Formats: sequence, structure tokens, C-alpha cells
Amino acid sequence: MNNFLQAIDALTIRFTLAAVLLPLLAFIINFSLPGKRLQIAGWISTIAILISCGLSAFVFARVWNGHQVHQHVLWFTIGNTKVYSGILLNNLSVLMLLLVNLIALPVHIYSTAYMKNDENISRYFAYLSFFCFSMLALVAADNLIMFYIFWELVGFSSYLLIGFWFTRDKAVQANKKAFIMNRIGDIGLLIAIIIISATFHTFDIDKLFGQNSIIKSVSFLTRGEWLSPNGNNWIVSGVSYHLPAIWQYIACGGIFLAVAAKSAQFPLHTWLPDAMEGPTSVSALIHAATMVAAGVFLLGRVYPMFNDTELTILAIIGCVTAFMAATIALAQNDLKRILAYSTISQLGFMIMAMGIGAYASSLFHLVTHAFFKCLLFLAAGIVIHQMAHIRDDNSLDIDPQNINNMGGLRKKLPLTFITAVIAGLALIGLPLTSGYLSKDGILIQTFEWTDGRNGLFKIIPILALLTTWLTAFYVARLIFKVFFGELKALEVNPDIKLHISDGGWQYKLPLIFLAVCCLFPVFSGNPLSYQHAWLFTGFAKNGGLERESLYHTLVPAGVFILSALVIYGAYTIYVQRRKNPFPQNGFLFGLSCNEWYIDKIYSKIVIKPVLALSGAVFWFDRTVIDGIIHFLAKAAVILAKIADWTDRYVIDGFLNLLTETVNLIGNFARKFQAGKVQYYLFSMLVIILALFILKIIV
Repeated sequence: MNNFLQAIDALTIRFTLAAVLLPLLAFIINFSLPGKRLQIAGWISTIAILISCGLSAFVFARVWNGHQVHQHVLWFTIGNTKVYSGILLNNLSVLMLLLVNLIALPVHIYSTAYMKNDENISRYFAYLSFFCFSMLALVAADNLIMFYIFWELVGFSSYLLIGFWFTRDKAVQANKKAFIMNRIGDIGLLIAIIIISATFHTFDIDKLFGQNSIIKSVSFLTRGEWLSPNGNNWIVSGVSYHLPAIWQYIACGGIFLAVAAKSAQFPLHTWLPDAMEGPTSVSALIHAATMVAAGVFLLGRVYPMFNDTELTILAIIGCVTAFMAATIALAQNDLKRILAYSTISQLGFMIMAMGIGAYASSLFHLVTHAFFKCLLFLAAGIVIHQMAHIRDDNSLDIDPQNINNMGGLRKKLPLTFITAVIAGLALIGLPLTSGYLSKDGILIQTFEWTDGRNGLFKIIPILALLTTWLTAFYVARLIFKVFFGELKALEVNPDIKLHISDGGWQYKLPLIFLAVCCLFPVFSGNPLSYQHAWLFTGFAKNGGLERESLYHTLVPAGVFILSALVIYGAYTIYVQRRKNPFPQNGFLFGLSCNEWYIDKIYSKIVIKPVLALSGAVFWFDRTVIDGIIHFLAKAAVILAKIADWTDRYVIDGFLNLLTETVNLIGNFARKFQAGKVQYYLFSMLVIILALFILKIIV
């Protein structure tokens, strides 16, 4: 029996490796293809991700709620520390492995039609495959070094995808912004990894944070020190390792920076709305279940690292981010920016859930959000695509992403409308949707978490509830302005041509699949209880609040009733065209419209000072440093010329004079050595006379 289980585990590892490496193979093939507009590139990547999805499903079925599979080999050694590289498969990793593929597959199919006329389609699918490889390898990695490598590759590949249309200045600015802000988080993660490895002398994720976590079981803070006594065989026998407690806080702060950057949480969230400059299909992939979910996945991996105080800070930041992003989405008119801020808000819910100890609900919402947000982005892509057709066919000067230019599209795009409504209801969290199960679970547990805490903590569940109702309003506003009423261009010119539709099967199939995944039966047979969801029960042992309370009735009822009222209010404003009770000016409107002025604040307190400092440093370098160097260069040239003149006219002149003198003396003396006696007598006479005169003088 043991041999059979080992054989199955080995097969599971091989299937996992194949699932991870297939997108890499597709990247290599597409990158090597001659030509830019080869449609075959799309199908190479799609087939690779389809097979990877099938393999991931097998791995998921094998590992979910079963025993953990972990295999590794020795990679290298640092001193006494052996670093292994391998694959770690548990509930969290196999769920993410399957989820990434389930989101990537419809995006790939959709992209074969959406990007078919792009002149760089081969490069697009090469980048898409490379991104999927990086993300799949990230969730399967079993040590912090490999995790960090693929974490960086996810950031790099997203940089390539966001800036895919690099001839557009906005796309270039957006991918640079995303890259730089994510580097801040990456530095934090690197610092945390260094501190953890210095304390525990291992990079193994399972040893550090697994079921028998050494951090949870033998690490503790006391008297200002972070103690890690040796209770196992993972460090030198009999040795107790400890660091000042500040290092534990720094490590957790570094992890939070990484989470905030990848999952777009305050204060590092501003890159994500700008990242909408990439293709809409890219937004559907990296802003639904992959890149932005990597931060939540990181929290799930290292969850035992955080103490109660640090988790409370996480809850506060997540709640504030969720509320802030929801208020900003209210006044946005760009279709993709509304969805971007919605993503930030929902990620805030996940971070908040982690902070209050609702580990299972956080991951549950990560999964449900992946489906309905991917669906909303793909539906938005179809709407934008068709609006661009209307603009081009009728030579209109309109922005195809501005919802103020839309309206009445439900008649021309019925499937897009229906699936967008399903996804919107799931995003709001109304009954019979998956979003109802996951979001209400978070809200209920947030109220339960505040029991026994002081009054200030009550603000968190109140803000979370308010955020839910704000979500209902901006989603309803989006649906009503895009799909109801009449197209704004028709109101101005009733004769314009409308040759638009939902598109071919490459558009329709992904929408239908994702819409089905937004409904409750995919996750639970009970449409009203999150605790019966198979995904929740798979993680509940890691931290769910199991007790029943009055909140289980009051919170869902309150959310549903007020959300329904909010949706009706939006209907009266945007469909029935009644007077808008909310002033379209003033401080609050300006705050929402200008995205809480955060980018402007960063521009004033960070960007402008940095540019000013850079300008000053440039001036100092150009004027002072270069001036000194140029002065020294000129001085060296002058000295060289002086040395040349001295060498040429003084030293060489003296030497030439000396040689001429010796030559003259030699010629003169040679005359006295001619072999004639009279010259010898004459010479002797001259010498005698010279000596005689000298003697008289002296």
C-alpha cells in the first residue's frame, strides 16, 4: 500500500511539473516563431494552458483534503544550511494551481478573438504564457528563495503585459509605475526572507509555516526578544537562536509591503487603475486571480508569522482600503477604472478577513472574486470593442471606455448583458451567487471578531457594511449606464450604424463558463450558508470562526435589503432619469472623482521632491563634478603641453648642446691626433704656455 501511495505521489509531482512547465514551453515556441501576426501562437498557448488545466484538476483531486505532497532535492549549501528546491502541494497550493488555470483558460480562448487583428499577437501570447508559468511556479514553490524568484518573474511578466502597447505613452507610464511600486514591496519581501532565514536557518516553507510550523510552535516574543529555541533537528543541536523583537516586526512589515504592492493595498495601490492601459484580456487575467491574488496567497502561506497586533493592523488597512476604493469607484466614468477600483476594494475585504482570523473566508472570497471579476473584465472588453466599432464606423469622436457614451447595449449584446448582470450580482453579494456566500461570511465574522473589543474596533464592521452598499451602487450605476436607456450617440444622431454583436464562440464560451462559476451550486448546495461550502470547510481548520450567532441572520438580511434599495435608487437615477440627489460638485464628489487626491499627494511629496533632488544632483554632477573633471582635464592638457615644450626645447636642447659640444671637442682633439710631429710639438707648446700663464696668474 505504501508503495502504491508513493507511486501516486510521484505521479502527482510529475503532473504538477508538467502543469507548470507547459506554459513555459508555449512561451519558448511562440517567442521562436518567425513573424508577428501568426494566429497559431494563440492556439499553442491555449492548448498548453488547457492541458495544464487538466493536469491541475488531477492534482487538485488527489491532494485536496488529503495528505500533503512535498518532494525536494538539495539545491545548494550555505555554511551549515542546506537549501532544497522542490514542490509543496497542500490545500492552498493546489487550489491556486487550479484557479490560475481555470481563469487563464477562458482568457486565452477569449484572446484568440480579441487580439486577432493585433500586429504583435505572437508576442502577446508569448508574454501571456510566460506570466502563467511564473504564477503557477510561484504557488507550487516549496522554499522562500524559489518563491521570491517567481514572485519577481510575476512582476516582470506583468510589466511586459501592462506595457504591451508600448507605442502608447500612457501604457509606458503605467507599466513603469506598476514596476516601481512593486519593487518597493519586493524589497520588503527580500528583507523579511533574510530575517527569517537568519533566525530559523531554513528557507523551507513547510518547516517554517506548515502544519508543524516551527514559527508557530517554538518561536515567541518575550522581554523584547524574538526567541527561537531548538525543539527540532532543523538547526544546530542544543543552540538557542534569538534576535531583538524589532526584527520580527520588521519581517512582518516587509511581508505587508509585499502584500500591499502586489495586491494593491493602501498606500501602494495607485498602480492598479493605471495598469488598465494594457489589453482588457490582460486585465481580466492579472487583476482577477493571478498577480493581485499573489499578495493574499503570500499571506496565506506565512500566516503563522503574524501575532494578534499585526493581524489587527492588517484588518484596519484592509478595511480602509476597501472603503476608500469603493468611494472612488462611485464617480469614475472609465469602465475599466471602475472595475480596477472594485478589485482594490475586494482585495481589501480579503486582507481584512485575514486580519480578523477569517482565513478560510478570505481564501473563499479570493476564489469567488476571481470568477466574477474576470467575467466583468471580459464583458467590459466586448463592450469597449463594440463601442470602438461604432466610433470607427460612424467617424465619431468618443471615448469607447467612457460609460457616459454608452447605453441600451443590452439589446445588441444580450449574452454580454446577462453575464455581466450575474457577475455584478455576485460582486454585490446578493443571494444565489458565489459572492453572497464568501462576502457575507467575511462580514459575519467581522462582527463576531469585534465582540469583546472596545468601541473603536466596531468601526471596522460598520465600514465593511457601508462598503458593501457602496459596491451595490457603483455596480448598479455601471450596469444601468452601459446596458439600459439609449445609446448616447443615437440621441444625437439617430441614423448612425450599429453593426455590433456578442461576437463568436471565442467570446461567448468564456462568458458562459465564468457566469456558471459565479453561481452558488459550484461551491455549496446551501445557497444561504457559507459554512457549508466545500472550499470554506477545506480551510476552516486553519482559522474560521465556527460559532453561530445572531449576526448570521441580521448581517445577510441587512446587506440584502439595503443593497436592493440602493440598486433601486440607482435605477431611478440612471434609468428613469429622476433628479440625482447627490450633488455633482463639492468636496465629497471631488474627493471621489480625484481618487482621494492620493496620486496628487504622491506627486507633491514624493515625485516632485525626488525630481527636484534628481535635478539638483544632475546639476551638481554636470556643473561641479564634471566642472572639476573638465578643469583637471584642461590642467592636465596644459601641464602636458608644458612638459612637451620642456622636453622638446630644454631637455632635448641641453642634450643636443651637450652632444654638439662633445662633437666639437672631439673634432678639435682629433686634429692633434693626425700622426704629424709638428702638430704634437705645437700641442706641447700650447700646453706649456697655458701652464706657465696659469702659474703667473695664480
